[in-house]
Amino acid sequence: MADIQAFATQFTQEYYSTFDGNRADLAKFYRPASMLTFESDQVLGVENIVAKLVGLPFQTVKHAVSTCDVQPNNNNGALILVTGQLITDGESNPLNFTQVFQIFSDGTGPFVFNDLFKLVY
Repeated sequence: MADIQAFATQFTQEYYSTFDGNRADLAKFYRPASMLTFESDQVLGVENIVAKLVGLPFQTVKHAVSTCDVQPNNNNGALILVTGQLITDGESNPLNFTQVFQIFSDGTGPFVFNDLFKLVY
């Protein structure tokens, strides 16, 4: 990856735009061996990850990224740390969050191998 910060910025923009628009479309970011830890609840595989994210208890969400830090990894990918805020169902008080993506690359391109999400209170 020539410009890893540009990759991380582009990836997070696409990921959160997809999440905010249609969570079912997040499947394109994952593979069968991908794992998500969402608020300490672990799920494995594309179908289970998408089911978890689609089943979250809100109808609408809007993410705003505050920081996006990145480091390269050995698998032609990146480790991305995101902090930001999200608003669900038009609430007036945003929630702070942090999310880590371990991006690997396979023959078809980059994908999320590990995804850890936590609200920060």
